[in-house]
Amino acid sequence: MKDEEMKDEEYKEEDLEENLETGEVEEEIEEENIKDANINEEYDFKEEDSKDRDVTKSSKNETIANINFKWKTLVVVVLIISLTSGLLGSYIGIRMFASNYYPNSNNQQQITINPNDSYTTVSAVVQKSMSSVVGITTVEVKDHLFAQQLVNGIGSGIIVDSNGYILTNSHVISDGNAREINVLFENGEKAEAEVVWADSYMDLAIIKVNKKNLPVAVLGDSDSLVVGELAIAIGNPLGLEFQRTVTSGIISGLNRSVQVSENMVIDNLIQTDASINPGNSGGPLLNAKGEVIGINTAKISTAVGLGFAIPINTAKPIIEEVIKTGTYQKAYLGIKGVSVEEYEMGLGVDLEAESGAVILEVQDNSPAKRAGLQVGDIIIKLDDDVIENMHDLKNSLYSYRPNDKALLEIIRSGEIKKVEVILEASKQ
Repeated sequence: MKDEEMKDEEYKEEDLEENLETGEVEEEIEEENIKDANINEEYDFKEEDSKDRDVTKSSKNETIANINFKWKTLVVVVLIISLTSGLLGSYIGIRMFASNYYPNSNNQQQITINPNDSYTTVSAVVQKSMSSVVGITTVEVKDHLFAQQLVNGIGSGIIVDSNGYILTNSHVISDGNAREINVLFENGEKAEAEVVWADSYMDLAIIKVNKKNLPVAVLGDSDSLVVGELAIAIGNPLGLEFQRTVTSGIISGLNRSVQVSENMVIDNLIQTDASINPGNSGGPLLNAKGEVIGINTAKISTAVGLGFAIPINTAKPIIEEVIKTGTYQKAYLGIKGVSVEEYEMGLGVDLEAESGAVILEVQDNSPAKRAGLQVGDIIIKLDDDVIENMHDLKNSLYSYRPNDKALLEIIRSGEIKKVEVILEASKQ
């Protein structure tokens, strides 16, 4: 009995040990399973996290791509708008038509100057003005040793009235002595011309052709010019093979005096650096609006880049009179004089006036003589015109006709006096 009980106890102990060992093993297996489960969960989390990152990265790339596409599109649009605006502005600057009305002209092209840059300004001015510029050829008889010789000349002119009146330089038509004068128009037509008026002192002349409905130049205001503004010259610089050549520059100076011959000085000229050669004489000097501001007249051959033009305001009263009456007769006063400044510098004296024209000589049998003017009188006004020098006096007289009355304001012996004078026709 005891032996069986002892065996039973041994068996119980072995079973207990086996159960313990089996429990430990099961616990170990359970722990391993828990670890595996944790690893799997962690792996699944990382995998999901990785997928989220991939999605986020993909979204960012799409956003950047969208932004780049939008910027590129914007740049292309801006470039297209800029190019289109530039081309459209240039086209408008050259082609836009104006509402200006030109009297007595039925076929004058009406163009307004509305450019975006200096290039389109010149182009528009040329298009507006070219048809009113003409070429002038002459034949002059000159004495040569023991025989006479025919000499050909060339110059330019400006149509100032649709009925055939053309403004040019006096020297272009040999001061009215040319045997033949022919005018060449832009359309290739030619016509003979006759001299209506010429003044060698002013170097201006008006000729006429038998034509109607000619394109007329627009005359500007030379008194409003400022140094530095655009100036454009059109003419025939070296003959008809270079006819209607265009040069441009600026107004380089105002009120210039140039000695064009041994005994003649032209005052109050416009100086420009627009290239002007002998054949340009008589052609227009134009402003940025396409208006004639001067008549190209002289060039200093010893200098480069210096050209000169007669202010158009000097010619305006003459043009108006010729168009109105068919001729022009200059009124004259009959004195010789100098400016107050020249007088003071020449004699080293101080006069009572700061400006004016000092009378140096009163011609016999002249309006000045009959009005009682004296040597030493200082003319300071002619009617409403202020006289600062002899040039002002001469210019003011061009607005008067023979037999017109004028009121002179003078300084004599320090006192201001008023003298009435009746002007007469010039004998020159």
